[in-house]
Amino acid sequence: MDLNTIREIARPQTRAQLPVWAAGDAWLAGGTWLFSEPQVHLNRLIDLTDLKWPALTVSEKHLSIAATCTVAQLDALACAPDWIAAPLIGQCCRAFLASFKIWKTATVGGNICMSLPAGPMISLASALDGVCTIWRANGSEHQIPVADFVVGNQRNLLASGDLLRQIDIPLTALRRRSVFRQISLTPVGRSAALLIGTLDSDGALSLTVTASTVRPIKLSFADLPVRDALRAAILQQVPDSMYHDDVHGEPLWRKHMTLRLAEEIRSELAIGS
Repeated sequence: MDLNTIREIARPQTRAQLPVWAAGDAWLAGGTWLFSEPQVHLNRLIDLTDLKWPALTVSEKHLSIAATCTVAQLDALACAPDWIAAPLIGQCCRAFLASFKIWKTATVGGNICMSLPAGPMISLASALDGVCTIWRANGSEHQIPVADFVVGNQRNLLASGDLLRQIDIPLTALRRRSVFRQISLTPVGRSAALLIGTLDSDGALSLTVTASTVRPIKLSFADLPVRDALRAAILQQVPDSMYHDDVHGEPLWRKHMTLRLAEEIRSELAIGS
């Protein structure tokens, strides 16, 4: 869609060249949402592509994903053999309600910053203990777990002029056993519940609930719980008010599917543990 209110496009090449944020500004990365509907309140786009952040960087401790990394680039990542949780990357990429053409444009950071309950990059990064690096408008930096960054339906902790720079995923999280479960109300619909369970070498379970809830919720257990203990923990830690309500699923159904998928994850991880 043409954005006919835009009067200027800034193309900074370094952080120092980022313009002073003003009312009517918007960051431009993939732009798949930005150009999908009228944005009559905007008059300037700040294009991030000339910053040329490396899409993916692997260090001794982290996989760093630039906010401008596209879904296609992430899906094509060659993963180390000991990253046994690596299938989650492809599974979450395919949880997008988007074609492969959109994959080449849509960015990981854009999906996280949109902060929709069904954002699969939120699910992936939250489940793998991802940490956001945020460039503050005042020139400082701040780090916060992705699971805490998203605080509600299309709400996050970015203040005016703040910019998501990257997401760092610890390699230890990629070396855990993992199980993915996702369901939609229709065969090709938006995720109504997306749960990921990971089990570390000490037997500790982390269960991440997304899509069915308005923000990510992580439940931790020192070891693999029995069925009734898992159900009780979900009922206690995920109040009914947290379940999302829209055309893609009613809260009561989302709650039911959350409990069902969580038990499927628990049962699968119990095999061989």
